Amino acid sequence: MKNDRPVSILFTIAGLYEGVLGAAFLVAPAALFDRFGVTPPNHLGYVQFPAALLLVFAIMFFAVAINPRANRNLIPYGILLKASYCTLVFGYWFTQGIPGMWKPFAIADLVFAAFFFWAWWRVEPAG
Repeated sequence: MKNDRPVSILFTIAGLYEGVLGAAFLVAPAALFDRFGVTPPNHLGYVQFPAALLLVFAIMFFAVAINPRANRNLIPYGILLKASYCTLVFGYWFTQGIPGMWKPFAIADLVFAAFFFWAWWRVEPAG
């Protein structure tokens, strides 16, 4: 039986990361776009809905942190979230360019995706 503490720590950090980003883009998207010199979309709801989804993922990551074995089945959804974001941002970054505001998030998500895969491989299924 492996010690799941490192996985719990990882998903606690991921939950905090997603929660802070989600809350920031839900509550103050215009200020963030202004701060980084990015033209906002024509309606902030286009940003606030994904921000709300980040809050949902934050809750999911906290569930994994609390009980990695029982919630191991949720880890692939986290991997898919990170892969989705990275695919879009890196794709645009290397083909058409993208505002610098999004690049650090893509790099962080690439690292998270790798650690999530490690966690999924490491955690023994419940039962």
